Amino acid sequence: MIAIHSPRRRTALVLGAALLCLSGLARGADPLATVRGLEHASLLLVEPDGTTAIAQDATTPRVPASTMKLLTAYAALETWGREHRFHTDVRLDDDGVLWVIGHGDPYLVSEELMRIATALRARGLTRINGLGLDTHALGADTEIPGRSRTSNPYDAPLSALAANFNTVSLIREADGRLRSGESQTPLTATARALGAGLGAGRHRVNLIDRARAERHFGELFAALLERAGVSVAGPIRQARAPRGARLVYRHHNSRTLAEMIAPMLEYSTNFIANGLFIMLSDPKDKGVAGMTEARRTVTRLARDRLGWRDAVIDDGAGLSRANRLSARQLVELLDAFAPYRDLMPRQDDDPRVLAKTGTLTGISSYAGYVRRNGGWGRFALLVEQPVDRGLRQRLASALAR
Repeated sequence: MIAIHSPRRRTALVLGAALLCLSGLARGADPLATVRGLEHASLLLVEPDGTTAIAQDATTPRVPASTMKLLTAYAALETWGREHRFHTDVRLDDDGVLWVIGHGDPYLVSEELMRIATALRARGLTRINGLGLDTHALGADTEIPGRSRTSNPYDAPLSALAANFNTVSLIREADGRLRSGESQTPLTATARALGAGLGAGRHRVNLIDRARAERHFGELFAALLERAGVSVAGPIRQARAPRGARLVYRHHNSRTLAEMIAPMLEYSTNFIANGLFIMLSDPKDKGVAGMTEARRTVTRLARDRLGWRDAVIDDGAGLSRANRLSARQLVELLDAFAPYRDLMPRQDDDPRVLAKTGTLTGISSYAGYVRRNGGWGRFALLVEQPVDRGLRQRLASALAR
């Protein structure tokens, strides 16, 4: 006999089945069976010897979320090399104005800026008649698709000179006083303005937009120069450095590119990922970095190095829902990424899994390496429907078994 249910009854049955599925997951249901039962999921597992072990909708383009950072990391490492160090130039003009010229270093934390200030003092600099910021290396095309306008650090804007990933750490005391949340970072006027409406407690907020971020950079660097013993007189200005300004110091970041990418992947730092992405722009066309040119450059690299013809690359961090990669393409990327496998995040409590997560509302992805059959297999999971957050890790551990 065929049972016919009303729409309301069918909805109740579907919801009941979903609850049973989630309760089954909580009881340790087979994660592979769960994934196979999903309507909008792709899964590919390739053995260490290159044979396909599992394939489910492996060629269907889907939203990769933060697994997109693997492509950005690969493009940066292949373009610049593991040992590459970003540099920042400091010049002094005839009027005694010190010019800081940014070249896209995404890891200028306070400690790094203090190293610059200390090096300048060691070179005999004791006073400057103003501070200039030369940010021409980054053009006006810096809008990141998918970036939300929140104060969350993950939504930090891009800028040519960026301090502390364009975020500030603040503490609002119970008595209302505001102070920096980091002893190495003086409290700037811009940071004070951002903290004006914060409640009591510790906060980390982003600098909202490029203009504010670069103004904060100037204020912070001026304060660190003073701390190092260099007196700063005159205003902070933003312009191209005069042609005659002489180079007094070229600072190479204490971190190599590999040492930047490992934490970028582990903590899924959008600012570093899109900072690297935009600096991959081929400067021959426009002379300055920009998102449009970065898309062309990375798309061309994916075509030439990986053979991709239909990937959609819209940003370097995976914030954009316009990005499209298939599980097959992610596994091809992992094959090419093998020399850099040591930079991958290790799954908590399971050293057999080295993988990158990706999460957006309604999107759950995971891609990386699993230890099996005496070597490292490659897998990619792309899900475009709500699922239990821990499903992907349980699946990866099951694949490693």
